[in-house]
Amino acid sequence: MGLTRITDHVHRFEDTCHVYVLHHEHEALLIDFGSGAVLDHLHDLGVERVTDILVTHHHRDQVQGLARAVAAGIRIWVPPVERDLIESVDEHWRTRPLDNDYDVRQDRFSLLEQVPVTGAVAEYRTARHGAFDVHTLPLPGHTVGSVGYLVDLDGRRLAFTGDLVHGEGRLWSLAATQWAYTGFHPNAGMEGAAATVLSCMQLLDHEPEMLLPSHGEPVTDPPASVKRLRGHLQDLIDMRRATPWLPEPLLDSPWKTVTPHLLRNTTSMANSYALLSEHGTALLIDFGFDLTTGLPGGHDRSSRRPLLASIEALRRDHGIDRVEVALPTHYHDDHVAGFNLLREVHGTEIWSPAHIAPVLSAPLRWDLPCLWYDPIPVDRVLADAAPVRWREYEIGVHELPGHTLYAAAYSFTADGRRVIATGDQQNTAWSPDEGVPELLNYQYRNRFRVDDFVRSAELYRTLRPELMISGHWFPYEVTDGYLDMLLRQGEKLARLHREILPREVDFDAEGFGARIAPYRSAVAPGGVVPLRIEVRNPFPTPDRATLRTVLPTGWSAEPPVAEVDLRAGEVREIDVTVCIPDGCPPAERVRLAVDLTVGRMAFGQQAEALVSVR
Repeated sequence: MGLTRITDHVHRFEDTCHVYVLHHEHEALLIDFGSGAVLDHLHDLGVERVTDILVTHHHRDQVQGLARAVAAGIRIWVPPVERDLIESVDEHWRTRPLDNDYDVRQDRFSLLEQVPVTGAVAEYRTARHGAFDVHTLPLPGHTVGSVGYLVDLDGRRLAFTGDLVHGEGRLWSLAATQWAYTGFHPNAGMEGAAATVLSCMQLLDHEPEMLLPSHGEPVTDPPASVKRLRGHLQDLIDMRRATPWLPEPLLDSPWKTVTPHLLRNTTSMANSYALLSEHGTALLIDFGFDLTTGLPGGHDRSSRRPLLASIEALRRDHGIDRVEVALPTHYHDDHVAGFNLLREVHGTEIWSPAHIAPVLSAPLRWDLPCLWYDPIPVDRVLADAAPVRWREYEIGVHELPGHTLYAAAYSFTADGRRVIATGDQQNTAWSPDEGVPELLNYQYRNRFRVDDFVRSAELYRTLRPELMISGHWFPYEVTDGYLDMLLRQGEKLARLHREILPREVDFDAEGFGARIAPYRSAVAPGGVVPLRIEVRNPFPTPDRATLRTVLPTGWSAEPPVAEVDLRAGEVREIDVTVCIPDGCPPAERVRLAVDLTVGRMAFGQQAEALVSVR
């Protein structure tokens, strides 16, 4: 262990990883922290106080001494995607699946004990840390959430790159770059390697004069180092592919023309579309996982990362100086993951139909799949079935249940063509001459109802679009034959469900007679949880529903039993308040339920909810 001079105001301390000391007068900023032993050597530089630590990634060799930094009162800033792996890692260790485990990420190379952090670094932006202006750049590769830091100091632009590169064009670990088990994606098992190439290419756009890695010697010729590394990684990636992987188009031309003022992002999952205004601004329809190289294994927060790489191409290639608005076709993570980052970096407003906005803004309340982890505040709530004006466009907003109950279609005219955006409703791939069927993309947990695809087909026939754009498929030229087929298929789907499901009990396609909201909540001992129970009469005649709240011992509900008279097939909401006793010990995901009887038929504990006592 020892200090090595890099520039007049930057020294490297060799520890479990390289710790970089940026010092000015008697204060210092540290990049990564290792074991924390660096604190015992700062007097050699005349440093009396460390103001901040910036972490490049969560791996244990980078951060294992952070408890010492907390004790010293040093501010700790971490990558936003990996924050939970540092300040909430106890929960990660508790819940991380270990049996039949196909998640090959190195997320277990994390702290053994969590430490509190000051906050997350602001990606794509420059912030003041101590005496230094630091620009944070996303650098996925070694981990999904890795970041790097650019600092102009001593007449040079320095890039602190974590483990993105090692020395002159190598990697500290190839195993770390395997984010997913080998599967069917073209880059399966090579997600991190491909991301490393793209991160290196984007890093060079910032023209750093020296790369300072977490392991290995400083890189004094960044272009040459990246060229060497990229060549070898390219060969490794292509060994698993039927066709060569081409990274340049992903960065140079991510947007493909649908019409002159409507573009499709070809690098994202799912598709996002940019509607361009003559005012030099853009509206996005969906914005999920930009510049994806394949989804990593796992489902924790650190496995999913939004990026903004394609936004720069809108400015550079299409004269767009601002993305003003983003619209969701539905709430799923692959369609909305980038919304908050768009707002934070570019000031983008989120406009959402009224029936989708509550799911975006309070995801924990809903018992639904594919929810994004964080609340997405909605700046403007749009009335359903009413057009909204954006710049020179009038955009129709239409409820579009089917793929999910919380979905919308948007109709507008671009360059003289009537367009409808339908999200993931159907796959827009019908080709009867080639024997390719149309997929009606219903998922029961998304809250599909039997007649939803009949309704959507009728909507399309009313709007008469010429072009349909969707979430995971190519734009589709709409014909009368296509619209007729969708109606026939929707009617067939509804008929088959009615032929298969019981006639005497109708809980629609979902199969449940009750739901509880919020599905997840947290409360202190002695607190209360207000619940709203949705109940359905499954019979073709009026009847009385009786709902009994099923609770842990010592808990109570008001009312403990609720009765409501329902018309045939009626759905109604009932409010119940659950009281937690003062002496209730802390517990996670305590289960409660509603036991449902309608008329003389008992359906049992139809709905559950989870309450954490903290």
